[in-house]
Amino acid sequence: MSLITPVSSTVIPSSTPIASPIPTAPLILAPSQVLRGRGILAHSNLSLQRLGHNPLILGGDRALEIVQPSLSAALGTAYCSPPHPCHPDCSEPVLDRLVSAGETKSADYVIAVGGGKALDTGKLVAHRLNIPVVTIPTIAATCAAWTALSNVYSDQGAFQYDVPLPQAPALLILDYDLLLTAPPRTLVAGIGDALAKWYEASISSGQSSQSLIIAAVQQARVLRDLLLQRSSLALEQPGSEIWQEVVDATVLLAGVIGGLGGAQCRTVAAHAIHNGLTHLPQAHGTLHGEKVAYGILVQLRLEELVGGNQLAVTARQQLLKFYQTIGLPCQLQDLGLGDVSLTDLQRAAEIACQPGSDIHHLPFTVEVSEVLAAMVSTIAPCTLRTSATLV
Repeated sequence: MSLITPVSSTVIPSSTPIASPIPTAPLILAPSQVLRGRGILAHSNLSLQRLGHNPLILGGDRALEIVQPSLSAALGTAYCSPPHPCHPDCSEPVLDRLVSAGETKSADYVIAVGGGKALDTGKLVAHRLNIPVVTIPTIAATCAAWTALSNVYSDQGAFQYDVPLPQAPALLILDYDLLLTAPPRTLVAGIGDALAKWYEASISSGQSSQSLIIAAVQQARVLRDLLLQRSSLALEQPGSEIWQEVVDATVLLAGVIGGLGGAQCRTVAAHAIHNGLTHLPQAHGTLHGEKVAYGILVQLRLEELVGGNQLAVTARQQLLKFYQTIGLPCQLQDLGLGDVSLTDLQRAAEIACQPGSDIHHLPFTVEVSEVLAAMVSTIAPCTLRTSATLV
């Protein structure tokens, strides 16, 4: 598929009236400010003071404990109020509780600390309070610190819906020292989540000739290549320059792509599979990016078996080798779902295929039976039938 279409050489006469512009969705490119560096959080006081003096601080228990010394140094007396834990998930009851806490406190901005769900919670709480938000990731597992989007889950961890936000965070603080305290598995998951930018955006963008869409898709290709080439060495050398480059790629560059591409560089089957799997309690021990990485393989399998795209075979084989090298899941067994019943898997496939799901951004129609077959055959071939039977 060519992403660049020929440009007409026809010159429009100066007398030709220009049509009124068609309203388009606003582009929300990036956080207003990004601070990054080793130990940068402790020195972010001026940037924080510009936003207010009475923050609502929220995050996961482990994350709040890790940032306490640095955040206390940056906030001074503004840190005196106890932070609010946000668990188990970014769910409506949790959101209601934290919005109420913000109103009681008369907070003038939100500081969200932790992984993707904590950051999504902070962004959505700030939106409902109509105040700015600061995102401080403590793991490099998603680009949630960058994006103007929050995913809402049930208290049991099942994906419910996403909420596009009218603006990106006012401030993103990427402190590499904080990220060094995270388990290496979290960065591996972030690599998996970031890889999906290419495999999904290259499809959802269609044949667009818009310059920003083309730029976003090509940037997704650059992101993919960077991760394929540098991830292994980065994981072997935590804290090194190449490690920082991979962290930047998963947290920042992945966010840039969504900002540039907007609605036309959206998620497709990989994230739809993730959303379906979150409804299986057995999958709750795996990270977002691990499920998304597996979802990429399912998407490529669908492109091959249903869409007839033989290039997807090569792409899938390339990813399988890469996944095995860095520890991403290649099949259901790697997600701890090897013993899940066919009935449960079918439920996940049905959720992935429900009306409005991102899987319908594929350029062909898929049935639940086809998704189910692809889910169990990311490594070994299988035959698809139009019924729900696998053979």
